[in-house]
Amino acid sequence: MPQDPLTRNRPTGRIHVLEVVGNAIVGGMETYVERLVEHLPAERFAITALCPFESPFTERLRARDVEVLVTPMPDDPPWSSIQMTCAMIKAGAIDVLHAHLPNAHALAGIAGRLTGKPVLATLHGHRVGVLDLEIHRNAGTHLSVVCRQSYFHALGLGVSAGQLSCNPNGVDTEAFRPRARPADGIRAALRIPASARVVGFLGRLSPEKGPEVFLRAALLASSRLPDTHFVLVGDGPLAPALREMIVRLQLADRVHLAGLRRDVAAVLNDMDVLVSSSHSEAMPLAVMEAMASGLPVVATRVGGVPDMIDQGESGWLVAPSDFDEIATRLVRILATPGELERMGRAARARAVDKMALTDSVDGIAQLLTRLAPTRTTQREISAVVSDASRRRADPARTAAANGASAAEVSRAD
Repeated sequence: MPQDPLTRNRPTGRIHVLEVVGNAIVGGMETYVERLVEHLPAERFAITALCPFESPFTERLRARDVEVLVTPMPDDPPWSSIQMTCAMIKAGAIDVLHAHLPNAHALAGIAGRLTGKPVLATLHGHRVGVLDLEIHRNAGTHLSVVCRQSYFHALGLGVSAGQLSCNPNGVDTEAFRPRARPADGIRAALRIPASARVVGFLGRLSPEKGPEVFLRAALLASSRLPDTHFVLVGDGPLAPALREMIVRLQLADRVHLAGLRRDVAAVLNDMDVLVSSSHSEAMPLAVMEAMASGLPVVATRVGGVPDMIDQGESGWLVAPSDFDEIATRLVRILATPGELERMGRAARARAVDKMALTDSVDGIAQLLTRLAPTRTTQREISAVVSDASRRRADPARTAAANGASAAEVSRAD
């Protein structure tokens, strides 16, 4: 008798998690998912992933022996995607769904409600959006945010503390650590002199990341730092406009677009300072990775970034869009004897003490374990929740399976 394609992933004595991922590009959310999949204890968790399209991201998941399936995932999910997800949940003996981005949350929330499975949604932004809030209220999902600002914003919108967690992002401080500059690194690729200082921007070249603020800061700082080069690592919709801006500002000999790079740890080891010029952020991985690599960071004061940087110790915080202040802080770090080294040591120490990836993964692992229903409870939950089965079900038990209180479930129904 032929077996379904998820049979080999059915866990024995493990919690089976369906990671519902709302995008599959090169981005911070995708990196978060990859690292979570890599570091969740294999003896406790089995992972299957559902993505909206094929990409290098899905191939990297498969390389980690993760079963990956693909289905359309718009904000208003089609019945075919809902039906497929419900079938996956039953065929793969899924215990809990873990969603990333609002479109994935919508699909997971509906499928979880239909199959009686708990849903955890990790919100990677600095605010709770309307769609995430609507799905949470109607499907009884549990929300996990990545910074304190997002946590208090959610509470202010009426999210129950019992269905809300704050699990900050983390960084692998062994993979990202101070090392000697690579001989064939980004300096060599861009023909930057070995003796030069390098200020970096690491992230998607999109409006919310503020790469144009970085360029304007580079214009101001370059005249006062004649031996310094400025490198943007990443790609995105603003890349063509940034190239034109570099030429217009006559910065082509000092500012470089490096494109996408997978060797992020080596790239950071080839830099001296990182700038995060975002207009909005939650808890950016690039800042953590730079600090773990021993780089001071000059960053805009948005989202959870102020929780990461000790002002004047491991870096500097500035107002959003304030390229003048960014330039001033870069000059102070690079032109003051010993300042670069002092702040770099402080950045590394803070990353090790406060931002360990193990703490972040442990928090999610505990949450998934708490939300996953017992096998006994699962047998008592119908595959499709009908009116009759809702009347027969024990509200407290069904609520526990979905991470909600009985009173909250009654309100939702």
